[in-house]
Amino acid sequence: MTDDVFEVLRDEIAADPANAAFTALGWRPLVVGSPGSKVAILSQAPGRRAQESGVPFNDASGDRLLRWLDVPRDRFDDPSDFAIVPMDFYYPGKGASGDLPPRRGIAAAWHPRILGLIRPRLTILVGAHAQRFHLGDRWRGSLTETVRAWREFAPEVVPVVHPSPLNVGWHQRHPWFEEELVPDLRRRVAEALGTEAPTADTVPVEAPRADPRTL
Repeated sequence: MTDDVFEVLRDEIAADPANAAFTALGWRPLVVGSPGSKVAILSQAPGRRAQESGVPFNDASGDRLLRWLDVPRDRFDDPSDFAIVPMDFYYPGKGASGDLPPRRGIAAAWHPRILGLIRPRLTILVGAHAQRFHLGDRWRGSLTETVRAWREFAPEVVPVVHPSPLNVGWHQRHPWFEEELVPDLRRRVAEALGTEAPTADTVPVEAPRADPRTL
């Protein structure tokens, strides 16, 4: 298999009648990877900026995610290292309190095939939508309790909260995420990529900022 497999896959997704409205806008499905991707990030849905640029996590959420992972942008954008597979491949639009949720049925239709192509060493489940779908009976009933139990999904899976700046309040209430989970996540990512794991002295932990709301 070659990386061309993913271009064919994107063409098939774009041709799906369920995605006709997005294809009519000239949007391409935002799914990135290769058969050799070492880390799979299963996330919610592209934001507007990511959709228009064609670059996953090309926003403030991405900046925070890269800090959590301790990887530079050029490596994150390398499909031989990272696959980005959202629950919906298109920006879903705005709702009353943020972006709309991913459409139902999209992940069920495409994720098994995509993950079968990738076979990653590590899978990071970003947000409640990805966690509920992919953990099934192991879902703990809430995002917080699922993320709190991250050690129980080791070593192949790490559930995390969405890195949106709007989740600052959640981080203020749950400092263990930055203090305990993030260092463990960095070690697992480094191991999956075959790089030296970072230490607490070399990787700063970001302090929470203002608290507009949580998701």
